[in-house]
Amino acid sequence: MRKRNNPLTVEPDGGAVLLDSDTDLKHRPGRGASGPAVGSRGAPADRSMGKSFRRLSLVGRVRRLLFWLLLFYLSVPVVIKLFPSIQAKLVFLNFVRVPYFIDLKRPLDQGLNHTHNFYLEPERGQKIGVWHTVPAHMWREAQGKQGDWYHSTLSSAHPVILYLHGNAGTRGGDHRVELYKVLSSFGYHIVTFDYRGWGDSDGSPSEWAMTSDALFLYDWLKHKLEDKTALYVWGHSLGTGVATNLVRRLCDRGTPPDALILESPFTNIREEAKSHPFSMVYRYLPGFDWFFLDPITENNIRFASDENVNHISCPLLILHAEDDGVVPFHLGKKLYSLASQSKSLSGHMVHFVPFPSSLGYKHKFIYRSPQLPNILSDFFGSAHRQTDESA
Repeated sequence: MRKRNNPLTVEPDGGAVLLDSDTDLKHRPGRGASGPAVGSRGAPADRSMGKSFRRLSLVGRVRRLLFWLLLFYLSVPVVIKLFPSIQAKLVFLNFVRVPYFIDLKRPLDQGLNHTHNFYLEPERGQKIGVWHTVPAHMWREAQGKQGDWYHSTLSSAHPVILYLHGNAGTRGGDHRVELYKVLSSFGYHIVTFDYRGWGDSDGSPSEWAMTSDALFLYDWLKHKLEDKTALYVWGHSLGTGVATNLVRRLCDRGTPPDALILESPFTNIREEAKSHPFSMVYRYLPGFDWFFLDPITENNIRFASDENVNHISCPLLILHAEDDGVVPFHLGKKLYSLASQSKSLSGHMVHFVPFPSSLGYKHKFIYRSPQLPNILSDFFGSAHRQTDESA
């Protein structure tokens, strides 16, 4: 094969350059002075354009994200206003079961080996799940016993606490179980239940149904108890609204409980909803009440403890942690102030116990307080003495 010679042209100064007709060499990277010069000008320009493109692309993505966040932010109040039932679900949170996958028929699985599970019917075809925990010193005797034995123990002299839990979860919630254990160790019977629509109870939730269930169980207990056996009502969080509804009804008919304990209470559901962490991002939105609070009222949800205390006539104890992030401390303090001025509570003991933020009890850990036994024994003792003196 014949070698191809690269055609050259001779310049006047004796130099030589390649002819343009050699296309192979024309497109091959050269080593002359012109090669590096082109590369040095082109590469930085390309890199600069790439960075600018990436910056524009990132800005576009951020803008799109902010747009969708803004759209979501503005759509939430509109959806809640159009569908008020959503707000009711957010108040009750009965669809949230924490902890999951527990068998409410087996309180033993939660460490309650002296607790009996059973069911009652406040209305025909509407059953509710109930737990009865006997005083801790009776745990050995309780082993293997059935409902009849548990019911018979209610005739003993040990006081009984009807516990009304808050929203979300069930009667088997972790902090609730721990409170049962603590109160049981103090020598109390604890009877608690899931309102209609919670846990394994039938029906749908409403303020009326919750209060009716509590009244039914209270009357059931009074029928089982001896006349001299003390019966206290204890409500926590949303359960404090149920508790004041219940006790108001009891006082109106002349059968008040021996005492009412409100743990982490609020004044009414509108003030609580406005103070709840969820409302923080909407609190200053124009029309907040119309978008968020009015739908609650439209669902006939009030839980007006601030009104109820004007119709309650029994000893009242309020417990509240200063670092409560769910029901702000100032609402419990305000309720205490209103109760202290209530004419119906005049002559009855009204006591408020704050727990400093340094203790870290927050919304549901007051049961951890080592002072709780003394707080309860002092309060109940004073309440009984006051009752005896007035009698």
